[in-house]
Amino acid sequence: MPTFEYRGYDHAGQVSRGLIEALDPKEAREKLAQQGVLTEKIEAAGARKWSWRRRAQTFDLDARAMFYRELASMLQAGLPLSQSLSLLMQAPEMSDNSAMVAGIRDRITEGRSLAESLGEGSGRVTAFEQSVVATGERSGRLDDVIHRLADFLEEQRQLRDRLISALLYPAVILGLSLVVGAGLLFFMLPAFETLLLDSGMPLPPLTRWVMAGSQLAAWLLPIAVLALLLAIGYIRRRWHQDPSYRVQVDQRLHRLPVFKSFYAVLVNLRFTRTLSMLLQSGLPLLDALQQAGRASGSPWLEALILKEAEQVRHGTALSEAIARIPPLSGTLPGWIRAGEASGDLTGMLEHAAKRSQQTWERRITRSMTLVESGLVIVVGAIVFVLALAIVLPILSLNRL
Repeated sequence: MPTFEYRGYDHAGQVSRGLIEALDPKEAREKLAQQGVLTEKIEAAGARKWSWRRRAQTFDLDARAMFYRELASMLQAGLPLSQSLSLLMQAPEMSDNSAMVAGIRDRITEGRSLAESLGEGSGRVTAFEQSVVATGERSGRLDDVIHRLADFLEEQRQLRDRLISALLYPAVILGLSLVVGAGLLFFMLPAFETLLLDSGMPLPPLTRWVMAGSQLAAWLLPIAVLALLLAIGYIRRRWHQDPSYRVQVDQRLHRLPVFKSFYAVLVNLRFTRTLSMLLQSGLPLLDALQQAGRASGSPWLEALILKEAEQVRHGTALSEAIARIPPLSGTLPGWIRAGEASGDLTGMLEHAAKRSQQTWERRITRSMTLVESGLVIVVGAIVFVLALAIVLPILSLNRL
């Protein structure tokens, strides 16, 4: 029986929300009326919500990892898929996504696969996740595949959290420096400028330079902000509309002097971890390569993987194909070569992923330490110059 999501008011006039099973919306309204609920809105559970607020809150990475983990546990316990989803609907930790789960369950009872139901239920579910789930359904090992998928998503979440934590402190320092600099440059200096000019005292060269810089910044800053916003809008529009432009931009990112080393390690980590997980789930090598290329987050790497997958299809060894891809041509081909020789490709890929993760964490820790120290020095120098530009005229005025 289909599930509907409703919003209405009870006898006390309080807002009432929830889920109800009925054959159609008319029967759902009749059932709610018998319960004393005046229905304001009713729609099929799990219907796509295009509100930005609902989109930001529904079925995010954390919720999907929890969903896959609990669903795998229930399937491993021997429960049918539809019954497992019904239990998940009632779980407290899935309360924010109960309507989404109900919609997935209804589609499955209609005869659709879990992979199709996930894709139709939420735009947050990636094509990579659908492919993994579809592989589990075809292989008959859905519980094990979903469990591995939950592990993978949790690793991605931990990687994202580490990156955010590493960037948080430098971002706070940079924000405070901008606030302090803007306050001194645009508020304190103009106030002192009027006072000093009225006194007729010649200003020190440093003060004149800083004042001229503040006047120039007052004119250029709005223009720079407007130009930056226009550039971001243009880049985003072309990024979504032109696949070749995405490849060109990503290829330039891989060539930036300092950024390229960090980006290459991150791309290697995502690609290797995804490829290992897909091969362990039973996905064929060629399909796993293409999915891992998409999951790497690098459009250039994805395009290169598609080309080399054809070579692998015609008999080229995987290690040789990977060695011809610049972002992956470091140590990864050696690990794959060892896996091909030993017959344990997935195990060698796991070792390569662990090494990439260790390298990533080590570089991030060192770089953030250098960035924090550099920001402290830069902020101190800026504040010192601005304060000196204010203090020097005051001292000269006191001597006069």
